[in-house]
Amino acid sequence: MEIIVIGLNHKTASIEIRERLAFQESEIEEALRRIKAIPSIREAILLSTCNRVELYATCKEMEKAVQELKEFLSQFHQFPLERFEKNLYLLVGKEAVRHIFRVASSLDSMVVGEPQILGQIKEAYQKANESNASGVILHRLLHRAFHVAKRVRTETKISNSAVSVSSVAVELAQRIFGTLEDRTVFLIGAGEMIELAARHLVSGGVRKILVTNRTYERAVNLAQEFQGEAIPFDEINRGLKKADIVISATNSPVPIFTSEQISRVMKERKQRPIFFIDIADPRDIEPKVGDLENVYLFNIDDLQKVAYENLKDREKEAEKAEGIVGEEVERFVRWYHSLEVTPTIVALRKKFEEIRRRELAKMLSLHPELTEKERKSLEAMTSAIINKILHEPVTQLKEKDEEAMSDFYIDALQTLFQLPQSPEGKEEEDARV
Repeated sequence: MEIIVIGLNHKTASIEIRERLAFQESEIEEALRRIKAIPSIREAILLSTCNRVELYATCKEMEKAVQELKEFLSQFHQFPLERFEKNLYLLVGKEAVRHIFRVASSLDSMVVGEPQILGQIKEAYQKANESNASGVILHRLLHRAFHVAKRVRTETKISNSAVSVSSVAVELAQRIFGTLEDRTVFLIGAGEMIELAARHLVSGGVRKILVTNRTYERAVNLAQEFQGEAIPFDEINRGLKKADIVISATNSPVPIFTSEQISRVMKERKQRPIFFIDIADPRDIEPKVGDLENVYLFNIDDLQKVAYENLKDREKEAEKAEGIVGEEVERFVRWYHSLEVTPTIVALRKKFEEIRRRELAKMLSLHPELTEKERKSLEAMTSAIINKILHEPVTQLKEKDEEAMSDFYIDALQTLFQLPQSPEGKEEEDARV
């Protein structure tokens, strides 16, 4: 059984590609159902966020599984494989484990240390469980990932100075205006990203906040929390006329702002400059909006430039975090190898014990004159011989770090001693023998 990760993220694919391959929340259950139906896939978890789309899976025939997962992505989204195949990465075995641990610990995020990704992975894991798509191996792997993320958060300071995508957006606004105290900010949406942006804006000095959302009550609640003003969604242009900064993060599958609409708003504003920060995926603002005079548009990819500057302050803490990840990867890999090693060791001991008992019984039947004490001594001596014979090979088998060598020894023992093959689908408890 092999663990694989196949996907793309903000480092390997543009926002246009990521938008095409992103899964809406309503699509996850169907997607998992179709992945489960792929013959080569045993377990699967689907993670889809603003910055990444990744499939975590276990499989028997790796090459076949990888190709089938690529075809699944293409067919599900009606997007030709040749348009995005070069953007995909494939990680196998130990490197797949390392990647998942790094993602959960926010070491692979656009903004290192941002806390949202861990919650997103937990949601993806929960959905996979509800769909019966995950199993023993991914269950153990994801729970170790959650443990690793907790260690990184508590044993390093990487999260102390970390910022979310929302805070990077606010930092960009501060660079543009210098101060935010006399600026009006218009928040489009009322979700977690927008709420985070509002908190950072207030801490950055903003005093006037406008909020709109398709569900007006949510806009009212968020506006009240920050002493702002709620605007009905169908009066969105009224907010645009007042705003200096617009931060948008909705779940709309299509842009909610077009260049024609903003062009009309700019005439009413008498061409007073306006700054849009689009942190939605798919994008809320049509890219052509950025071509309009006195309109400045930044999307989630633009924020990456700011995020990279922040990385310098966290390099030392990131190094500590990478050390923790490395320790935990080795620990998990040892457990994973034990899924094959432990049954083989148990079978080997059983084989030798059967031989010992059979031969001892023959010998005792030929010497009925032996006392009970002598019989017990022979029992102890033959057991000790078996233990000494097996000690070194068993120790070596347990300590082999390289999966290829471990598999080689397992195959050799199973062949040489005619041991039973390890059954598929073992329960986790069996691996702890």
